[in-house]
Amino acid sequence: MGSVPYASFLENRKLKNFVFVIGTFLVLGLSTTNTLADEPTPGFNYKIPESIMTPDKVETSIGTLEFYDGLPTDETTRRVYDHLDTSRAMQVFLSAIPAASLEALHVGNRDMGVKASNYILIMDQLMDSPPLFLTGNTDTVYVSGVLDLKNDGPTVVEVPPGSGPGTVNDAFFRFVTDMGNVGPDRGKGGTYLILPPDYAGDLEYREGSAEVEMEIGGVTRTVFVSKSASYINWVILRGFLVDGKPDAASKMYRDGLKVYPLSQAGNPPEMHFINGSGKFFNTIHANDHHFYTELNDVIQREPIGLIDPELRGLMASIGLQKGKEFAPDERMQAILKDAMAIGNATARSIYFNTRMDGAFKWQGKLWKTGFVGGDYQWLIDGGNGGRHLDARTYFFYMATVNTPAMALKLIGKGSQYAFGDQDKDGNFLYGEKNYSLNIPANVPAKNFWSVVVYDTQTRSQLQTSQRFPSKNNKKAGLVENADGSVDLYFGPEAPAGKEGNWVETVPGKGWFVLLRLYGPLEAWFEGEWQPGDFELID
Repeated sequence: MGSVPYASFLENRKLKNFVFVIGTFLVLGLSTTNTLADEPTPGFNYKIPESIMTPDKVETSIGTLEFYDGLPTDETTRRVYDHLDTSRAMQVFLSAIPAASLEALHVGNRDMGVKASNYILIMDQLMDSPPLFLTGNTDTVYVSGVLDLKNDGPTVVEVPPGSGPGTVNDAFFRFVTDMGNVGPDRGKGGTYLILPPDYAGDLEYREGSAEVEMEIGGVTRTVFVSKSASYINWVILRGFLVDGKPDAASKMYRDGLKVYPLSQAGNPPEMHFINGSGKFFNTIHANDHHFYTELNDVIQREPIGLIDPELRGLMASIGLQKGKEFAPDERMQAILKDAMAIGNATARSIYFNTRMDGAFKWQGKLWKTGFVGGDYQWLIDGGNGGRHLDARTYFFYMATVNTPAMALKLIGKGSQYAFGDQDKDGNFLYGEKNYSLNIPANVPAKNFWSVVVYDTQTRSQLQTSQRFPSKNNKKAGLVENADGSVDLYFGPEAPAGKEGNWVETVPGKGWFVLLRLYGPLEAWFEGEWQPGDFELID
């Protein structure tokens, strides 16, 4: 083919350009016509979408908000900043309950004389109702200690054979490792090493403990190694009753538990055990503005990485920041008090009047689970849904000890729980009224079961004329029915002839219970065995 003459090329190009220009004009013309057909928004040349505009007056839950052409008035600005600071302070409370709770345990132990890692608080005669301790049980020998990894560095914990469930939690109540029959020693006893957050050595470690062969005190042994994210850590161990008595468990810990800095392994300091049974002390975080002071102590002491940047920013927005003095002015003090009042009411509503799916353990019954969602990290769908914030608040407002053992199906090991705070008609349990509760026969518990009564104010054991506000199947005096079931009774006075199965309550006070199964069996996990609901007795 021959080449196209240049003149013809120019004519074709002019024609194409003309068509493009005419087309563009038509499109723009139509667009302009449509735009001009709409009534322009006052003050504008065009119709502005209402969705991006701010009216001069807006009615909201915090009152009327007023603007001049989108500019907030002084009163509106004051109102929204008060709301913003209050909501942020409330969210700090709800998010940081775990940290403040563990700090309260730290301080409570210290007040009882636990001044170093080799000082241990032990409930030789079990935990009774004097102490303020979130949903503590009356049926195992508690051993409580505090590790100070900043002061001591890597710290060794030697757990004796025969120990029941044990756990180490960091300063934000996060899981570090299990010990005892749910830990890697499987109840046979073992040596644990807890590394501080700034450890930079060569030892292998992981959450839940790595098994390492190493020399401690001149002896090569198998050591279960974990690294904590914080300096302060809580160690909690529980020993089982033998023949319904705590003596054997108490002796086991007093003779066999050792805690000492790795640097002193060649000559460990002497152990000191402090009996906490029958003594009043407090381990519960504040529900008023003092909460923020408790939290500030944690922030100032612990490494910056303990708390993620998002939550650190939330805390900093209300004056809580590492390396800075916490000194709220008069306005902020009032806001913090208000935020705590709202936050406390919110936490109580999240548990007692829960709206969460999965909070009730069995369909058609009013018993609640402890770990809503079944995840000790409170992750939704493995993290795809983020963190279940209300489930975390629900747990830590009511309880202590964070371990996957409580959420996992461990047949014959560890413990499982159900909370009861309503009768079968959905009414709360009142101290001036009388109730019965049926525990069906063949409770699927390898070790024992118990029901403990708690105060709705303190979430601690209900204080009455009874030292132990509880019943369990290992203690004498419990009367069974002919079919092997047990009827328990709750009220201000014992029903005639039922004294052995009665737990006293206090008129004018609310109460709730925890049903515990130690060594839960298959029927518990499969829902084949279920307790009755509380029945009001006229």
